[in-house]
Amino acid sequence: MAAKQDMGTGSIKKLMVQMAVPALVGQVINLLYNIVDRIYIGHIPEIGGAALTGVGLFTPILMLITASAMLAGAGGAPRAAIAMGQGDKDRAEKILGNCFTVLMILAVLLTSVFYFAAPTLLRWFGASDATLPYAVTYGRIYILGSVFVLTVMGMNTFITTQGFAKISMLTTIIGAVINIILDPIFIFVFDMGVAGAATATVLSQAVSAIWILRFLTGKQTILRLQVKNMKLIPSVILPCLGLGISSFIMVSTESILSISFTSSLSRFGGDVAVGAMTVLTSINQLITMPLSGVCQGGQPLISYNFGAKKFDRVKEAFFCQFGVCVAYTTTFWLLLMIFPQVFAGIFTSDTSIVSYTAWAIRVFLACGFSVGFQLSCQQAFMALGQAKISLVMALLRKVILLIPLIFILPLFFTDKAFAVFLAEPIADITAAAITTFMFFRFFLRMLKEGKASQQA
Repeated sequence: MAAKQDMGTGSIKKLMVQMAVPALVGQVINLLYNIVDRIYIGHIPEIGGAALTGVGLFTPILMLITASAMLAGAGGAPRAAIAMGQGDKDRAEKILGNCFTVLMILAVLLTSVFYFAAPTLLRWFGASDATLPYAVTYGRIYILGSVFVLTVMGMNTFITTQGFAKISMLTTIIGAVINIILDPIFIFVFDMGVAGAATATVLSQAVSAIWILRFLTGKQTILRLQVKNMKLIPSVILPCLGLGISSFIMVSTESILSISFTSSLSRFGGDVAVGAMTVLTSINQLITMPLSGVCQGGQPLISYNFGAKKFDRVKEAFFCQFGVCVAYTTTFWLLLMIFPQVFAGIFTSDTSIVSYTAWAIRVFLACGFSVGFQLSCQQAFMALGQAKISLVMALLRKVILLIPLIFILPLFFTDKAFAVFLAEPIADITAAAITTFMFFRFFLRMLKEGKASQQA
């Protein structure tokens, strides 16, 4: 009750900091997981450029594995929370057990399919004779450890939904720290190269998975993972998968987007352009993932006060979130435009890729400042219960605008690689303008109607 009272009466800025910091830390640590391998790989003497490009080509498969984890995790955790709120702990534990079973089934299927199909898929994604060996080596080791990835990403949500935010954060911290320590040892000391990077990632994920399973089968957890609840029950698992399909679509479209970029750039710009895209993807994550942490902190504040019909606090919470997001992306964007060479050099020592990436940054991220507008408004739609329009606005940028532009723009430019990179800023600024306009139109109308009903 005290926490709820604080949400409704406490300082918005103070509450935003309290809620956003843990989420922000979690997002930054997740970011380290995603880019630390690439940083080390890109600096392997002599082969760093080709190895970095090869690992970047594995991204679509990695995203599909992640999307599969979200199907069960993002769909099951809210259902379990609802069951707990209704006092039905038995059903909540059945949901936990059923989702774990689905994750294990998916692990077997994805491992079997992707392990054998990897060479063919990577060729489709744009791998050349020079980069394919690195892509296959890294990919197959990672695929063999996909059971750990699915366990971590799918089951950690069940720890968070029980209120154990610190335990959930520790899961990510443990894995990230182990990965950062093991990467240079396996890559450089043991001279394993790309295979060492993949092995370090799998081992770190394995430790995180063991940590999660020990917690969910231990005494501290509220919902316990038990064998008796692992038998699939359609009435239990199907609603979870139905809820999780939205998250699955959101993440899997990233895979389609990655394929669209790498296949086009491989054709028009060769390995250097694909290598640059690997770096650009990592830099883009430096922009978007912290924003997700800020919005995760703002969401409970906006949602609670909206439900309590405290519209002035809803307005203050949104503009606090909006201001932080826009300020962060604008500052980061300015640094990128002024020092593109510095950011490119973080990921590789290959001079040809660094030089090409420095040029590509100024094209690809020309409208990077607008991401703060788009993401903060899109996430605010979710906080206000407008899930459908939030999903449409998210798909607007990637599916409706960006993917078609990747294939259409090269038809009108002599420099076709430039045209592919140009698709990103056009989609960014268009999606940001539409999303911001739609949100403020809805938001101002909502505030006006809310205050009118209060006065009545």
